Amino acid sequence: MSIFRRPHYTSEITNFIEEMKEKKPTLEAEQRAGRALLWDKHLDRSLLEEYSEARVPMQPYVYQTQAK
Repeated sequence: MSIFRRPHYTSEITNFIEEMKEKKPTLEAEQRAGRALLWDKHLDRSLLEEYSEARVPMQPYVYQTQAK
């Protein structure tokens, strides 16, 4: 036996996640569906350009009133 060979180690967290996946096989699909609701969006580039062009430049000091 080699001195570099060690027994296979799995952490408590890895064991917990594997156990959860065994108990609920649909877990990964549900996570992907939840992610798709918030993050996986297709953006309209033309609208993004319009939004950036419509931005009003900010004053150097935000709370200062404009002198007339």
